[in-house]
Amino acid sequence: MRDRPRYLVSGLAAFLALLVIAVVGPSSASSPARVRHPGIAARQAAPSPVPGLGVSRSASFLVPVAAQLDSHRSRVKPLGRRIWPADLLVVAPTSLPGSVFSKILHLRGVSAAESVDAARVRVNGKYAAILGVNPSSFRSYAARPVAASDRLWQSVAAGNMAVSYTMGRLDRLPLGGTVDVAGLKQEKLRVGSFATVGITGVDAVVSDAVARSLGFPAGNAIVISAPRANLTGLTAQIARKLPRGAGVEPLVSEAATPGEAGVTRPLPVSSAAIYPQLTRTQLMTMLRAALSRRGMRYVWGGNGPSVFDCSGLVQWSFAQAGIIMPRVAADQAITGPAIPLSQAAPGDLLFYHTDPTAPGYISHVAIYLGHDLMIQAPEPGMTVEVVPVALGAGFAGIVRVDPVIAARVAGAVG
Repeated sequence: MRDRPRYLVSGLAAFLALLVIAVVGPSSASSPARVRHPGIAARQAAPSPVPGLGVSRSASFLVPVAAQLDSHRSRVKPLGRRIWPADLLVVAPTSLPGSVFSKILHLRGVSAAESVDAARVRVNGKYAAILGVNPSSFRSYAARPVAASDRLWQSVAAGNMAVSYTMGRLDRLPLGGTVDVAGLKQEKLRVGSFATVGITGVDAVVSDAVARSLGFPAGNAIVISAPRANLTGLTAQIARKLPRGAGVEPLVSEAATPGEAGVTRPLPVSSAAIYPQLTRTQLMTMLRAALSRRGMRYVWGGNGPSVFDCSGLVQWSFAQAGIIMPRVAADQAITGPAIPLSQAAPGDLLFYHTDPTAPGYISHVAIYLGHDLMIQAPEPGMTVEVVPVALGAGFAGIVRVDPVIAARVAGAVG
């Protein structure tokens, strides 16, 4: 049986709200898309891949890892032959019985599962969703460049924290330096690497030993890989086996082309005319709202009304027109059909790959204004700006928002 198509959804970021340690901030990945291009209508094909992300480059080159002691290199097992897509997440407020893990692992359609510790804590005063993992086994559930980096997982095993590439860069965390991490207990942790695990909503990873020293519940979450299963039916089966207070959420939806862990792909290019679209009133209200934010400050995790990151600007602008959008760029990329460049119209969303540690991951979004212009919240130290459309390296595609699909992805309906 062939793998069914699927999309990442924002299950983890929302689902970790079950946990009692803290509150997670949005894992919106934002990065500037400032490459100038002569015009959007002039380009009829996708651009070439991002330079520096070819197969000839090593995973260590792609994943920024701070220097570490050689004595830690024997702690992590080599990556196995298989990368497991993370399809479902079980989370409970307290430790899950071992019998629950065993029952889930033996369900039909479950190919692999990994017990992890999950909680939301403050990192330098800002909330983040963190997983405590066994570095040797969990690496197989990460995006391929991250999974392949021995140095990264050796660093995690040594007690360092691997923060997402976006969080590390945009929140200006010090690679190789220390940050204050406050769970039920507070510690200073060394930032060992910048690397996106590839599971939407995960901001950082630590070893299970470090997680428990911070007060995380031991084994209160399970990452499940079921690439060939009917996820709706499997989710219902798992839910019946969980103790009270626990739940299961999909990390993907069955609607797109398959990809490795952490990869979000736009919908296949289609005729946008067959899809419901924004009314003219909704469109104009949304565009005016976005333009009214010009000059307002970029803040990672900002969702308005006066500070924004890239996906926060999109979500806030659409909300002013009564349209519910998901919070992160990777989820906003599946809120409607992808369309050809030649059919781009004001209000369409432009998406970008900007994270070298997860090259297939959607990590930036901008709103097309027409006349080869777009509005975006670019990066820290900058403000919401109108710039020429960027179609150079890293451009991922254009999506026309369908309000019904957007609401479903956001979890508001259906």
